[in-house]
Amino acid sequence: MIPHDSIVALATPSGAGAIAVIRISGEDAITIGNSVFKSIKNKDLTTQKTHTLHLGHIMDASKTLDEVLVSLFKGPNSYTGENTIEISCHGSPYIQQQIIQLLLRKGCRMADPGEFTLRAFLNGKLDLSQAEAVADLISSDNEASHQIAMQQMRGGFSNEIAKLREELLNFASLIELELDFAEEDVEFADRTQFHELLNRIEFVLKRLIDSFAVGNVIKNGIPVAIVGEPNVGKSTLLNALLNEERAIVSEIAGTTRDTIEDELVIGGIGFRFIDTAGIRETQDVVESIGIRKTFEKIEQAQVVVYLSPLTPKGGTLDAENVKQVQLEIEKIKNQFPLKPLIIIGNKKDLYSEEQIQNLQSQIPNILLISAKENIGIEDLKNKLLSFVNTGALRNNETIVTNTRHYDSLLKALDEVTKVKFGLETNLSSDLMAIDIKEALYQFGTITGQVSNDELLGNIFANFCIGK
Repeated sequence: MIPHDSIVALATPSGAGAIAVIRISGEDAITIGNSVFKSIKNKDLTTQKTHTLHLGHIMDASKTLDEVLVSLFKGPNSYTGENTIEISCHGSPYIQQQIIQLLLRKGCRMADPGEFTLRAFLNGKLDLSQAEAVADLISSDNEASHQIAMQQMRGGFSNEIAKLREELLNFASLIELELDFAEEDVEFADRTQFHELLNRIEFVLKRLIDSFAVGNVIKNGIPVAIVGEPNVGKSTLLNALLNEERAIVSEIAGTTRDTIEDELVIGGIGFRFIDTAGIRETQDVVESIGIRKTFEKIEQAQVVVYLSPLTPKGGTLDAENVKQVQLEIEKIKNQFPLKPLIIIGNKKDLYSEEQIQNLQSQIPNILLISAKENIGIEDLKNKLLSFVNTGALRNNETIVTNTRHYDSLLKALDEVTKVKFGLETNLSSDLMAIDIKEALYQFGTITGQVSNDELLGNIFANFCIGK
């Protein structure tokens, strides 16, 4: 059911600012706006052209509330597809509330979260995946997540899904036609072409499903756990990466008792760095809890940065120390075999060239840095970026970031696999039609061609009010 009442909400963040924007949408939006607006040139908003700006005052009877600029959009040529006006007023919270309360008295009601975008969807201005991309765009905090949201909002993902659904729907129609002529035993759908289509759909679905692994971490930030023994420089490394004193640094071993997290954007990709408690045997109850949390964070991390406890002694390195580090590295690799591991030797400024060569020969792929002197930090950032598959991002390919879309794609792939199996085993058309319908249903849930009130409620409840 498409609502026809007029809604109002603050479209800009709450609080004081230079300007605030109050948005009204609905059948009577322009009439209501006109009833409180007095143009400096005595214009009637109801007779003005769409996409025009008008300067004047918001009046509560004879009382002037503010001087404003009104933007006028007539449906269907508006964001929501309805008559819409946006009032740009001064950003005083008092003025904002006075205007909104006046509009409520004139017949508007307060908008629900995401209701403007919901109306855009219901009026065919956006499909459901594009509407969800609006929320992703608002929450994007780095170049990569912004690029993905923009690509989806422009319809890249929708177009790909819609094309697959349309092709499958054409064959589904032919299969249904065969059922109408079941007694004549005729085939309208070319089985060879149908098999080729299913192979193509299967390939695209698998590519989109695989892209979720990249898209999800780009959207939410890639968690990186910084681990190692106490006092090897983990907190100093975190501070060097963030270029601020985020973590307490002390000569006392075991300073970090709990995990400390902060975010950094590297090459347009968000990384969430987690400084963990030093791993060692301890009788300290609080430190033991911190160490247990360290292993929990390693489980959650996409990348593990291990700081080795190597410290040069005179002109040579302690061979026993190197052996111990090698054992610790193997231990972490065995515990977390699927996680990328970056091995770091800290305090590079204290090493001689001979010691550096010796280390690199004994511990392959070790990256030597000095967190304190900011040496090798850029090399570490480049190493972290190398673990992110940004090829699809650079080529502007569709990347799935939404868990709901991912779930629907998995279900669609399962149904397409069943159809393909049925085709290869000469399954009857009526049974095959059931699986085809289910695949079409899953495609439809992504773009909103198939939806229900509960689904829409869950999606738009996460939007901010005013969008």
